[in-house]
Amino acid sequence: MIIDGLGDLPHKLLNDLTPLEAAQTPNLDFLAARGVLGYMYPVKPGFIPESDEAIVSIFGNDLISSSRGQLEARGSDLKMTRGDLAFRVNFATINSLEQGNIIDRRAGRTLTTEEASILSKAINKIKLPCEFVFKPTIQHRAALVFRGGFSDDISGNDSTYNQGMNFPSDKVSKCKPLEDDENAQYTSNIVNEFLEKAYVILNNHPINIARVRRGLLPANFLLIRGAGIEPPKLKQYKKWISSNYMPLEIGFSNACGIKNYSFEYPELKGIDAYENLWKGLRKACKHAANIIKKNIKRAEYAYVHIKETDLPGHDNKPIEKKLMIEYIDITLIRYLRSIVPQNKINVVITADHSTPCKLKGHSADPVPVLFYNCGQVPSAKKFCEKECRKGELGRMDGNELFQKVGFVK
Repeated sequence: MIIDGLGDLPHKLLNDLTPLEAAQTPNLDFLAARGVLGYMYPVKPGFIPESDEAIVSIFGNDLISSSRGQLEARGSDLKMTRGDLAFRVNFATINSLEQGNIIDRRAGRTLTTEEASILSKAINKIKLPCEFVFKPTIQHRAALVFRGGFSDDISGNDSTYNQGMNFPSDKVSKCKPLEDDENAQYTSNIVNEFLEKAYVILNNHPINIARVRRGLLPANFLLIRGAGIEPPKLKQYKKWISSNYMPLEIGFSNACGIKNYSFEYPELKGIDAYENLWKGLRKACKHAANIIKKNIKRAEYAYVHIKETDLPGHDNKPIEKKLMIEYIDITLIRYLRSIVPQNKINVVITADHSTPCKLKGHSADPVPVLFYNCGQVPSAKKFCEKECRKGELGRMDGNELFQKVGFVK
């Protein structure tokens, strides 16, 4: 089980504890007391991982084996052929195209599902010298594919991800070729033309004009990243099932040969993104438990990814993150606690990266690892960053996790 963005740093709103340290987690602690703890650098020390880089590494692959864009597009049911160029996209807010100051990289998290759909239809009417498809997914997220023989040796337009910083940049940048290549230059020109036309359409769209009148941020710009033209070349895990519902993790599971069971994420109908996230979290925990129950005698391994805990980290909401951890504990982890001892099931619970609330972004900090291995002599342990740093499993990099815990393909 990967609990997205679980790792954190002490926060003053939690009396200088991390959300995981502050959370009441009797079921996680039950598993920890009958297992071993450790800590992991999802890729390698000093590296600030994105979610795709982390899960690619944890499942034993090199980072060059796939791209974020390809995984997102495939997880969004967009059909692609070799040479099609895929990106992960955010609806965002900037002050103007000329100044390029990022006001909010997620349009305030208030873009409803209906609004995203209407704006996407307008975007798909843009005229370019090539075919493309733009598809909204969940909340502010979308996937974008340009059809044809393009290069992926270009940067995105969000300098945060280009520079690998652990805090958001406040400027957008043009997409640039990463090598002196005619096709890379052509590709960057096409993509920049698309982004400029998209801004004009979005900034003047009735949806965004109405949003501004209501005091909401307009979704007037597209931030893109993770350019990819090559199909993912990932290790195959045919004995696995997964419970994943976000496009990235669905695309990853499909690319690994894992049989994924998903569900339709609740639509965001109002402006309260966290009400929507809580609906998603409740549905995700219930769905994962049901999938495990149905496949407990058929599948050898299961991969469960819970996304919602990452968002409070990006928004500096440590109390919200703590509450989400507690909810996961009293629902999904409680269910695991009820079935794993008698069925002699081993369980690994960890994170894809740390998302410290006070940094409002990913960091290079290690993530906690819990390995429940049906231990018979329980000891008093709490599953948290501090205890995991002292645990018997010790330190590991992401691609060492399965070997450490004895998981195989």
